[in-house]
Amino acid sequence: MRGAFYQGTKRFGVGDSPPLPPKAGEVRINIAYGGICGTDVHIYMGHMDHRIKIPQVIGHEMSGTVAEVGEGVTEFKTGDKVIVRPLIPCGRCPACEAGHYTVCHHINVLGVDTPGCFQGSWTVPAETLHRLPDDIDLKLAAVIEPAAVGAHALRTGQITGEDYVVVIGAGPIGIMVALESKLKGARVLISEINPFRINVAQEFGMEVVNPKETDLPAYVLEKTGNAGADVVFEVTGLAPGAEMMTKLARSRARIVIVGIFAEPAPVDLGRIMWRELQVRGVRLYDAVDFETAIPLVAAKAVPWDKLISDVRPLERTQETFEEIERGANFMKVLLNCSD
Repeated sequence: MRGAFYQGTKRFGVGDSPPLPPKAGEVRINIAYGGICGTDVHIYMGHMDHRIKIPQVIGHEMSGTVAEVGEGVTEFKTGDKVIVRPLIPCGRCPACEAGHYTVCHHINVLGVDTPGCFQGSWTVPAETLHRLPDDIDLKLAAVIEPAAVGAHALRTGQITGEDYVVVIGAGPIGIMVALESKLKGARVLISEINPFRINVAQEFGMEVVNPKETDLPAYVLEKTGNAGADVVFEVTGLAPGAEMMTKLARSRARIVIVGIFAEPAPVDLGRIMWRELQVRGVRLYDAVDFETAIPLVAAKAVPWDKLISDVRPLERTQETFEEIERGANFMKVLLNCSD
C-alpha cells in the first residue's frame, strides 16, 4: 500500500506504506478517503515540525472500513464502515482528571504527533473508532470530522431555535457551523470577504454579507431590532474577525472562538465587560460530537457533498498542497487512499 509522507517544509513524497498488523486493542482500517484540512496545511508550511517525525504520513480526516481487529476487540468486525476520532488524551494531567479530554496537556493527535490517514492502511486504537451506517457514502463520511468540530462549537455556544447567529468566516468549518445552527432553527448570517466562499455559502441557501461592502454591525442591528446577535462564532483565526466579534454581540451574548489564531489579536475587553459577554474557546471535539455529526451527515438534510471540491489520488498530494498555498478555490479536497 502507498502513503503520502511529509518530508519537510512544503515537500511531500508518495511511497510504500506497509500495513501494520493490529496489536491487542487496535484495529487496522483500509482507508477510503482522507480530507485535507487547515492543520495539514500548517504542517505543509513547516509550522509544526516540532511535533512531526519526518518523514511521516499525516492526515486525520478520513473514512474507511475495518480490515483487521486485534486481540480483545469485540465491538468492531471486518467490513464495518468507520471513522476515527483522532485523539488520544494522556488520562493523567489536570485537564484529563477533570474530564476535559479535548484540552489534555499532552494530547496525542493522530496524524500530527503520530502517523496519520493519508495512506492505504491505518492502524489505530479501537477506542478512537466510530461505526458508520452501512449505507453511507464513504466520500460523504470523510466530512464527518469537520462536522464534529461544528457540533462541538454549537454545543459550547448553546444554540437554540430562538437565536440570531453570526458566523465570521465561511471556510469548511464556518460553513459547518452555519449549516448546523440553521438545522437547529436559528437565524444565521455569515460574514465573508472571499467571493468563492460567498458563492458556496449562498449555494447552501445561507445569507451572506461582505463586511468590506456592507456595514456589518449596522446590518446585524437592523436584523435584530437594534439588539445584536445572540451568538457570534469567530472562525477565521484572524485579527479583523477578533475585532469584529464584540461589535456584533448583544448584551450577555455568547461569543465562541473556533478559529486558530497563530498570533495574539487585539480584543475589545471593555465591550466584553460593559455588555457582560460570555467568551468561550473551542478546541477539537468529544466523542458525543461525533455521535451528533454522524446521523446529521448521513441523513443528508443538506447537500454536504457541495463541500467536496475535488477527489484526487495520493500521487497528487504535493500538487494539491501547492494549489492550496496559492489560494485555489477549494473548500475540501479528498485524497483517494484506496487507489
